[in-house]
Amino acid sequence: MAYPCLSRHQPCFVHSRFDDAVDVAKVLKEISSDNFDHISHSSLVQTATGVRELAKRIGQATININVRSVLIVTKARDNSLIGLTRQLAQWLMLTREVNVYVDAKLRLSKRFNADGLLDENDKFESRLRYWTPELTNTMPDLFDLVLTLGGDGTVLYTSWLFQRIVPPVLAFSLGSLGFLTNFQFQDYQAHLNKVFDDGIKVNLRMRFTCTVFKGGHQSEVHEVINEIVIDRGPSPWISMLELYGDNNLLTMVQADGLILSTPTGSTAYSLSAGGSLVHPEIPAISITPICPHTLSFRPMLLPDSMLLKVSVPRNARNTAWASFDGRHRVELRSGDYVTVTASQYPFPTVSASTMDYIESVSRTLKWNVREQQKPFKDYVDTDRDESRIPVQEEEEWDIDDSAFFSTSSSSTMLSSFGSAPQSAVTTGSSSPLHKGFSFLNLNGSPK
Repeated sequence: MAYPCLSRHQPCFVHSRFDDAVDVAKVLKEISSDNFDHISHSSLVQTATGVRELAKRIGQATININVRSVLIVTKARDNSLIGLTRQLAQWLMLTREVNVYVDAKLRLSKRFNADGLLDENDKFESRLRYWTPELTNTMPDLFDLVLTLGGDGTVLYTSWLFQRIVPPVLAFSLGSLGFLTNFQFQDYQAHLNKVFDDGIKVNLRMRFTCTVFKGGHQSEVHEVINEIVIDRGPSPWISMLELYGDNNLLTMVQADGLILSTPTGSTAYSLSAGGSLVHPEIPAISITPICPHTLSFRPMLLPDSMLLKVSVPRNARNTAWASFDGRHRVELRSGDYVTVTASQYPFPTVSASTMDYIESVSRTLKWNVREQQKPFKDYVDTDRDESRIPVQEEEEWDIDDSAFFSTSSSSTMLSSFGSAPQSAVTTGSSSPLHKGFSFLNLNGSPK
């Protein structure tokens, strides 16, 4: 199957915007192993610094896109969103005069009422179109912008639809949590007007290219944005897996399974299994075991430049099962393996602000949310003007503390510590706290 626009210098989407900024082929040629003898240390440092600066500027760049066709992906089996899809399509065709692609399943939907929509305006007949998974996979260059109506699952489904080049994706929050959906649908007109008039800022989220090898031959390839999970499936025995990095054995996994997640997927299954949160701009691969039968197998971050391979050893008791973003489970028998690399086809999501990630984690996970510590009510700062600070009278304790702080009991308690100041065993102070400070030979009230 042929895919258009698959060269590095892409004629479509946000990818073409960066080709003029950096000549990838030239950079790779300069730092190739054949030329290392001619590159000084300072040149390598400057190159590394330049790459980091370029990555920073790409994340902050505003891209003006000429939107002619918009694809709308609606959460499956949610009838309440069909009316919103119709409303959005109508506004785009009428106000922005663009072609709108909706799911082909809505063609005969009574709730969508395509015939009634076409009767409203003669121009709608040429602008309203329908997409299928085959169309999105083989002709991604037809679409300039993707709008999703749903939750994170709808965004993951969009990634599944585009297994190569992905248009910019603007996700409206109409689901449950919403790590990836940072736009509110009630303000869709303002958001889209800003996109059409002022451009967009995108976050190029890393994806994995997962290649399955069965019987020594390549079986299938998948692009995933969250994670690939290899587990024991229905087997009652523990999984035994070999994890390789750049063809070197890293470890033997004996657990219920293993999760290899992207930074985007660090808030999904990996988080539930004890993995760390990873910012989407960090180029890393998260390795998280599922219920390992060892106390020392901790989650780990590996560089995205590493080629990982997970294989089922020949002496394994049972097979393993691999799933890709929670879809399409594949059984791996003895000798079968999966390779995982950072994909050359990132997933560009439209950013609402520079704090998208922190805001989404705080909103959905209540990250580091707790009751704030209360200040001392009777605290007096002696370095400040005490005449301006009202000092409250110390309240008398309404409990009987004579049993513990009597002279006889205190003397007995202090005998093992040697001599003590007389104030430590003197009764009549207002609270046990003051008597404790006297025991420590600290004069005055605590500060």
